[in-house]
Amino acid sequence: MDNKTKSFSLASLKSDLPAGLVVFFVALPLCMGIALASGAPMLAGLISGIIGGIVVGFISNSQVSVSGPAAGLAVIVFTAIQTLQSFELFLVAVIIGGVFQIILGLIKAGTISTYFPSSVIKGMLAAIGIILILKQIPHAVGYDADYFGNQNFASSDGKNTFSEIFYSIIEFTSLTEGAVLISIVSLFLLIIGEIKSVKKLKIFKLLPVSLIVVVVGTLMNEMFNAYFPVMRLSLNHMVSIPPSQGMQDFLDLFSFPDFNALTNIKTYEVAITLAIVASLESLLSIEATDKIDTEKRHTNTNRELIAQGSGNILAGFLGGLPITAVIVRSSANINAGGKTKLSAILHGFLLLIAILFFAKLLNKIPLSCLASILLVVGYKLAKVELFKNMFKLGWDQFLPFIVTVVAIVLTDMLKGIGIGIVVSFFFILRNNYRVHFDLKKRKEGNTEVFNIKLGEEVSFLNKGVLFNTLNKIPNNSVVLIDGTNSKYIDNDVLEIIQNFKHDAEKKNINLSLHNIKTIEVFDAH
Repeated sequence: MDNKTKSFSLASLKSDLPAGLVVFFVALPLCMGIALASGAPMLAGLISGIIGGIVVGFISNSQVSVSGPAAGLAVIVFTAIQTLQSFELFLVAVIIGGVFQIILGLIKAGTISTYFPSSVIKGMLAAIGIILILKQIPHAVGYDADYFGNQNFASSDGKNTFSEIFYSIIEFTSLTEGAVLISIVSLFLLIIGEIKSVKKLKIFKLLPVSLIVVVVGTLMNEMFNAYFPVMRLSLNHMVSIPPSQGMQDFLDLFSFPDFNALTNIKTYEVAITLAIVASLESLLSIEATDKIDTEKRHTNTNRELIAQGSGNILAGFLGGLPITAVIVRSSANINAGGKTKLSAILHGFLLLIAILFFAKLLNKIPLSCLASILLVVGYKLAKVELFKNMFKLGWDQFLPFIVTVVAIVLTDMLKGIGIGIVVSFFFILRNNYRVHFDLKKRKEGNTEVFNIKLGEEVSFLNKGVLFNTLNKIPNNSVVLIDGTNSKYIDNDVLEIIQNFKHDAEKKNINLSLHNIKTIEVFDAH
């Protein structure tokens, strides 16, 4: 299906509007949490969320992916700001990185995404699901020591994914009982909201279940505040948007690039790093999003790089963090029923409107009910059925899949993907090393006859097996090597055959070659 046929369809607004609301609620704390982890102003994350939704959403060819600040870049951004010594100088590197991304798109570098193994991409989806579940458990019980949206295994405070869960349990106090109760109610609503008979109820038809969860969670905390103070949540358990009294206050919070950075070589080093890492993360997320898109549409990855680059140029000028396509928000969008890019664009506008006019109201939303939404998103990404289906495909698919899952959970997305690709490449090499020819052996009197029919594609990876096979052929034999069915025979393989032809005369082997070209073999003597 052509992606353009469903862009900005009014008929899809019924699905895209509630999906945009869900993505907005998920993106709001993520944008701020990533900004804090990056050592950047709080507003920088929200600016990138707005640009990622509106600008990248409009230019991108993807109908369901959502872009914004990425947790995977937080450490890189934090280090880069320290290296360049100010956020304003860092913004210049973001602009230059965006230019590099546009160049990558124009030279069609996006096609590299077609070489990502499917087993690794599916492993990434499952790993993100598991990480969401593990990372949201502390927030669900009111333990918010780690920033909301962190996906890395190790945290800056020396803790990791598993120790955060451990501390959330041993440090549990009456102050977090309210968060637990809100989480339980939220999960209950989210689970029953998936039941077909419940979906038919009028309230679930009018409002997305995630919006109902946010409203109910907020009202519960207001009730705790009024009647059960011991259970009320403190401010560090709530959404926290920088307050503004209107457009002027909002504009005063902006940071702008300091172009003195153009004379510093380190600026360009940071820019290239950002361009490469952000592009890889975007392409990986796009590949994963296409796999879970209910309509199985295919995104133009070269156009995606241009969209991401355009977004990053604008983010650099307006004081935002680097932008990538992000799988968590994209998954939330798809799970909420998003059909076209309208949902991503709407979420960007909602972020803008919210921080301009509704900061005080949104700051009443408990993080625990948002954590419940992400717990369900995580479960849908890491369903047991996915693991079962990958296992049924065999070890050459399952092992790269499971290694990718474990590696991402224990490190971060890019490192885990790299490890998964190495394992997948091992199986590709092993499969190519296997026999790509058919060997038939028979006896005619006292003479052994070997008929070797080469396969359709015979690469240099097959030369070892062929060499060993030819080397074992006894003296005084008859050998036929047939390349009739071969569309491609690597020169390394042809050299093995030519060398065997030379040795065959010494061994009194009667050799016939059919449809195999001869090549010159270098002789140092």
